[in-house]
Amino acid sequence: MPARRVARVLVDSPLPQLDRLFDYAVPLDLVERARAGVRVKAPLRSAGRTVEGWIVEVIDEEPSDRPLSDLEDVVSPIAVLPPSLYALARKVSDRAAGSVSGILKVAVPRRMVRAEKAHLAADAPPHPAVPAESIAWARTRLAAFPDAAQILHEHGRGALTAPPGVEAVGAVPDDTTGGYVGAWAQLLVAMAVDLLARGRSTVIVVPDHRDQDHVEKVLRARLPEGATVRLDARQSGPARYAAYLRVLAEAPCVVVGNRSAVYAPASDLGAVLVWDDGDPLLAEPLSPGVHARDAALVRQELEGCALVFAGHTRSTDVERLVSVGWIREIAPVRRVIPKTLLSATREGEGRGQRIPSAAFAAAREALEHGPVLVQVARPGYAPVLVCASCRLPARCEHCGGPLHAARHGAVPSCRWCGRSAPAWRCAQCEATSLRMASSGSERTADELGRAFPGVRVIVADGDHPVSEVDARPALVVATRGAEPIAAGGYRAVVLLDAERMLLAEELRIGESCLRWWSNAAALAAPGAPVHLVGVAGPVARAFATWNQSAYARSELAERTPLRMPPVVRVAALEGDRRAVTDALAVLQREVDGLGDGAVLGPVETQDGTVRALVRFDYARGTAVTQNLRSSVIAAALRSRRPAKGRPRSPGNTLRVRVDVPDLDL
Repeated sequence: MPARRVARVLVDSPLPQLDRLFDYAVPLDLVERARAGVRVKAPLRSAGRTVEGWIVEVIDEEPSDRPLSDLEDVVSPIAVLPPSLYALARKVSDRAAGSVSGILKVAVPRRMVRAEKAHLAADAPPHPAVPAESIAWARTRLAAFPDAAQILHEHGRGALTAPPGVEAVGAVPDDTTGGYVGAWAQLLVAMAVDLLARGRSTVIVVPDHRDQDHVEKVLRARLPEGATVRLDARQSGPARYAAYLRVLAEAPCVVVGNRSAVYAPASDLGAVLVWDDGDPLLAEPLSPGVHARDAALVRQELEGCALVFAGHTRSTDVERLVSVGWIREIAPVRRVIPKTLLSATREGEGRGQRIPSAAFAAAREALEHGPVLVQVARPGYAPVLVCASCRLPARCEHCGGPLHAARHGAVPSCRWCGRSAPAWRCAQCEATSLRMASSGSERTADELGRAFPGVRVIVADGDHPVSEVDARPALVVATRGAEPIAAGGYRAVVLLDAERMLLAEELRIGESCLRWWSNAAALAAPGAPVHLVGVAGPVARAFATWNQSAYARSELAERTPLRMPPVVRVAALEGDRRAVTDALAVLQREVDGLGDGAVLGPVETQDGTVRALVRFDYARGTAVTQNLRSSVIAAALRSRRPAKGRPRSPGNTLRVRVDVPDLDL
């Protein structure tokens, strides 16, 4: 008997027990089209239905009596799952105790028939020709960071503190047509241009659309059309799928996008560049919740490309890798730092005065030459209201949400349910008067407008997005992360509400504040003063000396005896008490060396389930994640629909998330 063709299929299903390859016989009429990487339809006998999936491998098997179901159909002739992407998804999902289909749901866009037909009808994209002037520009840029060029060419790993500053997109300083971008964007694009000139692709991963716009502006100015591929969640379905198909082509390109772009299967990958890995937007919320930083580290190890983490600050995760020698620090030839100042309230000034006299005078002087940036903590007018008598926070009587005021004299309303509270009464002292306990972006703009009459005041926050401002004098009041870029840079930067930002109950709040302040300070013009108002201590000293990596090292030193991330990894187990306790018992029995304080909990949660945390060293990561994944599969199998006449087994719901974000701790 002749050998039969067998396709090994990964089923597209979130069920953990289906996270493996299933063998299917390939019918004769599908032999030509059933190739590795294509989408197919296959019967799932255990469920009695047809499911979609991807062919991972096609083999010729000797004739045997092993019964195999036949593939039903090939959905698409395009191999959208190359072997390198499957290997990456498998490795990343195993590290996170998750399923491959969860990773591929993020990495591979949904199929769009019209975009696919247009791709099949078009010619293959040509290899882009990089202009000679762009190559010279890129190498001049990289000359300021010699280690960066070496890491790119030797496929190493590096951590780079980007230079602050704002630059024109064009080749000449007085360019007014292309706009302005951060100096960091020019540096990342220089790396990509250098690699593309050598025939290698680059993947640039950024947190949000504002950073992406900066990178794309420089790419359009330096590379020909077709050399850059945008791949992000803001695109329409057809546009994103068409971009993904372009990335699959053999011609090298530069891919730029948000966290999902880290999986882009670019041809002949030369480097993955991750900007500002400390930004929480790079943490994937969908299961299994793999951070873009971790996916990039796994990809570099599997594919042997270069990897560079860049930012104005250094996350503790990257600093840990630098300290153990896994990542090399990239030092500049000449260090450039902004003019940072710590401003405090002087003797004789009001204790409640928000802007000290030194910062106020600096802003007044700078307004004679151009725009001034004022960073605040929160949007709105009065984000927090309290009782005027006892200072108890004002709460909605319907849902318990916090009350806020949209403008001066407005009726307070609830942030959660939106109901107004015209007849509010304090639950503690029965008072009816409210007091504004904080100032948002709109109230700050109102106050500064009165302090600087005749000066433009621009509000930039989530409700009032502003991407750029011109070089004319203006007061720009922006919330953290929403600061627009100014032509030529801001003539002064005032960072308000710094003390309020540091009061948040988060493990990494100091690290986050340093990142917010540094990103805003990087928008200042050369020599412009940057005033940090009202804080002192290690985080303020690190900002004043522009030595963010030293602060990351001190944070690591403090967390080491406490065994807090990123010194150790953390896994969260949630579900029914029986499932969680059984999983913990199996874990402690089968994995050696966890220690007495490895397990925290379980404790009751608001939805009636329980939750436990497991802390473990990186060396035991594989053993712990495999064990937890086995417990998830076992719980899922026990909770399947029982046969007729048999009762359902209670208490078998179990969810596991590894490398828990700090907000969930």
